[in-house]
Amino acid sequence: MVEMEPAVGDRCSSAQLWDVLVDRLPVERVPIASVRAADSPRLAGESAEHARMLAQSGEVLPPIIVHRETMRVIDGMHRLKAAELRDQREIDVRFFDGDEDEVFVLAVRANTKHGLPLTHADRTAAAERIIRSHPQWSDRMIAGSTGLSPKTVGGIRSRLTEELPRMDVRLGHDGRMRPVDSGEGRRLAAKFIMENPDATLRQIAKAVGVSLATARDVRNRVRRGESPVLPKRGERPSVPVAAGPREEPAPEEPAADGFPGAARILPILKRDPSIRYTDQGRLLLRLLDANTMLSPDQWNSLIENVPPHCRELVANAARECAEVWRQVAHQMSSRVR
Repeated sequence: MVEMEPAVGDRCSSAQLWDVLVDRLPVERVPIASVRAADSPRLAGESAEHARMLAQSGEVLPPIIVHRETMRVIDGMHRLKAAELRDQREIDVRFFDGDEDEVFVLAVRANTKHGLPLTHADRTAAAERIIRSHPQWSDRMIAGSTGLSPKTVGGIRSRLTEELPRMDVRLGHDGRMRPVDSGEGRRLAAKFIMENPDATLRQIAKAVGVSLATARDVRNRVRRGESPVLPKRGERPSVPVAAGPREEPAPEEPAADGFPGAARILPILKRDPSIRYTDQGRLLLRLLDANTMLSPDQWNSLIENVPPHCRELVANAARECAEVWRQVAHQMSSRVR
C-alpha cells in the first residue's frame, strides 16, 4: 500500500506526488458493484459516447484509480462504464490511500493529463473549487493541477477574495511557503542582505523564502542603492534605500557621455520592438546579455576558479573581446554623430 501525504507546511502535496507514484500503485481486482461514482470535475457528467467507444475498442483498458476509504473513482469513470457495457463483474483498480480533501484535486489533475479532455468551463469550475478548499496553494500550483494559466487562476481568485481567508503566504510547486506580497519578500531579502552582506544567493533565498533570481535582483538593487521592491507599471522608481554600514552603495557608473550603465540600458533595449522583433536585434541582445548578466561577485568567482595555466590565455581572450566591443562602441558613436 502506497500512501500519499497531503500538503502540510513545506511538504509536497498529494497532487505533486500523484504524477510520480500513480503508476507504482499495486493493481487489485475488485467487484464493479463495490465501486462508487466519482465526484467528477465534469459539469455535464461523463460522455456516454466516449464510454461506448472504449467498450467497443476491444482493448485491455488501464486500471482505474479509486479512493480506498470511500471507494469513489478518482480517475477512470469512462473505463468503469465501458467495463459495465462489456458485462464485466470485476475491474482492475489502483487504490489511493490519502486525505479525502485531495481526491477532487487528483481527479482534476488526472483528467487534464489524459483521456477525454476537460472543457474550459470544467477546468474553471474546478479551479474555483480548489481555490476554496486549498486557499494556501499558489496560483501556479493550482494552474498545474487544472491545466489553466496562473494568470487565469489569479483572476478567479480575485473574484473570490471576500470568501477566502487572508493568507500571507502560499505553497508553491517546490513545497515551499512564500509571501503572497512579493514586495514583502523583497524587503525581507534586503534586510537579510544588509545584516549578512557576505551571504550567498542560496542562503538569502532559503532564509526569506524567495527565488534565486529574486535574491540576485534584490542584492544588485541594494548594492546600487535602489529600493528592493520593483515599481509598479507606470510608477516612478522609489527613493533609493541605504545599503547598510558594512557595504557602500554601488550604483551603475554612467558612461562618459552621461548615459546609464549597461545593466540599466539592456532592459530598455529589450522592450524596444524594433530590436526584440528582428533576428539581428535578438542576436545583439543575447551578446549584450552575456556580458551584463553576471554580478561582480560572480565575475570574481569565475576569475578565481580559472586554473593558473589558463589565466594568460583567458586574459588575452578577454582583451580581444574588449577590443571588439570598443570598436563596436566607436562605430555606434560615429553614426550617432
